[in-house]
Amino acid sequence: MSTDSHRREPQRDLSTWPFEHLQALIADTHDWPQLESVRVVAQQRAYDTDRSRDARRHWAELSLLANRRMLDSGVEGSVRELQQEFALRTWVIERLGPDDDNSAWNPDALGADTLAMLDLSPSDAAASAGNWSELPIEQIRELRRYKNLTAHLERLIGHLRPGPTRDLLLLWIETRELLP
Repeated sequence: MSTDSHRREPQRDLSTWPFEHLQALIADTHDWPQLESVRVVAQQRAYDTDRSRDARRHWAELSLLANRRMLDSGVEGSVRELQQEFALRTWVIERLGPDDDNSAWNPDALGADTLAMLDLSPSDAAASAGNWSELPIEQIRELRRYKNLTAHLERLIGHLRPGPTRDLLLLWIETRELLP
């Protein structure tokens, strides 16, 4: 850990920073721990029921921005950031309502974004999961990746329009139960 107090200061005091300062920090840093701290503070403010619905969406957008900067940094753990993004987007859709004009809060866009992260079909994933304990560790990790990236689907599915995306995500919900 660095002894540079200037670098540590923002991490300790972020909970007191206004929106604009946190937004500026996101734009100016590539430091993963600082981005994670902003993401958490912004997400906590989005969850704050004492704030207006619009303010909560605004804070959720800031949390997503920090999360996406972490994801763009290419640091190991991208599944974690994707899972966090999918979970927050689902939470906003559930609690604050969908918004077809904003892809972050559009259920069908979230469904499509989820599918874009899944290279296997549900049937291929289910077939691999049938004997997962005999698979090489890399394939087991990949199946776990699919399980983690589909964790939000049961909460999202009721918000999706009927169609191919919804049908495929319903298959992923069933498949998810088979994954290690």
